[in-house]
Amino acid sequence: MSFFLDKVLAALDEGGDRPLFVQDGVTTYHQARDRLRRLHGGLGEAETVAVDLRNRPETVLVQLAALLRGATALMVPASAPTRDRLAAASGATVVTDRPHDWPAGDVRTLADLDGEPEPLNPPDTVRLLFPTGGTTGTPKLIRHSGIYDGMASIFTPSPAGPGRTLLVAPMTHMTGNATVLGALLRLDTVVVHDGFDAGAVLEAIQEHRIDTLSLTPPRLAALLDHPALNTTDLGSVRSLSLGAAPLPPHRLAQALDVFGPVVGQGYGLTEAPMIASISAAELIDRPERLGSVGRIVPGMEARITDGEVEVRGLSMMDGYLGGPDVGAGWLRTGDLGRFDDEGYLYLLDRADDVVVVGEHGTKVPTTVVEHALATHPAVRSAAVFGRETEDGRLLHAVVVAAGAVTEDDLKARARAAFGQEHYVPASVDFVDALPLTDVGKVDKRALAQLVTAP
Repeated sequence: MSFFLDKVLAALDEGGDRPLFVQDGVTTYHQARDRLRRLHGGLGEAETVAVDLRNRPETVLVQLAALLRGATALMVPASAPTRDRLAAASGATVVTDRPHDWPAGDVRTLADLDGEPEPLNPPDTVRLLFPTGGTTGTPKLIRHSGIYDGMASIFTPSPAGPGRTLLVAPMTHMTGNATVLGALLRLDTVVVHDGFDAGAVLEAIQEHRIDTLSLTPPRLAALLDHPALNTTDLGSVRSLSLGAAPLPPHRLAQALDVFGPVVGQGYGLTEAPMIASISAAELIDRPERLGSVGRIVPGMEARITDGEVEVRGLSMMDGYLGGPDVGAGWLRTGDLGRFDDEGYLYLLDRADDVVVVGEHGTKVPTTVVEHALATHPAVRSAAVFGRETEDGRLLHAVVVAAGAVTEDDLKARARAAFGQEHYVPASVDFVDALPLTDVGKVDKRALAQLVTAP
């Protein structure tokens, strides 16, 4: 049996009547174990099970049921446009709470999986797929297996007793998935939120005495700016981890001031979830490190090649579906960075036109947004790039208009094209012409300087 699945089943047995999930009521460890057995019995035979569920206890339980049957679990990203979700899960058995989004194939709801428990015959290894964030053609599928055994080794019960984790990231994304599975392996309680609301997060921290949570930079900013922050008891928080996108240094400093010396930052990719980290202790009285994502974690290596961060090591993916195993090879991250003399990594920018935005660190290719805006009959041309703001990097569009069109019109165009707010420019400027390079390409560097000039 896989080491990971062995540890999961042992935790579900050992947890007993202790709360595992809190969401519209309580699900104990034994109730989750029994629900898992029914989902396992109702799942039947399938080579690949695509999990397209919102945040709820069954999301991770369906994933585990598929793994226990020896199937590959494909986690369908909640933030992806509909067409990408359909493309990623093509040919798989889909378990979803939005069946109307799936026009064909083997599509099942949770009610369809309420079966009789069957004997467990767990495989020796687990296989998971996480789609990349691409929005053109079929997304690449990232193969993971060994990292889950790593989780089972890292996450163990605390000698201080069970903790309380607040989950706001989608369970179908790597960050949320690792958070909920790590809490289960630690015999902790997970307070599950489906979506993010800053006021609700503050209420949950105080009501449930949350000690562990993970946030993206935009979500941290929303918490820090919320009017209820000053009247909320945050004293229970022992670990606040930040990641998914570069964090503005002034926001990290503010978080340390508000939450105390419990704030850390991590850097990883879906292809390699654990690359670097930095703790609060490393930031105290070292303001120059506020812009760093930390040192490379044990078991990983990193180097800078032509300005780009490359990595290899234990947390690496197995490879892309249909491609060769990565093995000991180096992975190009697409991030530009530098190391200081003490080995701290600083991310400088993206190596291409992909902009990391949104609550879940979604990678948005600016070209596809430009094309969507250009379909408006009153748009002659458009350029989209990442623009630095006080709360991080946001999409900005610059448009050459051929008729009457407003910023709201263009935002509505992008929203209709993608169905996700991540792909909607936060702001739009109108100009008479776009600057071009000597070879006739839009000069986005010059354009960014133009639109930010006083």
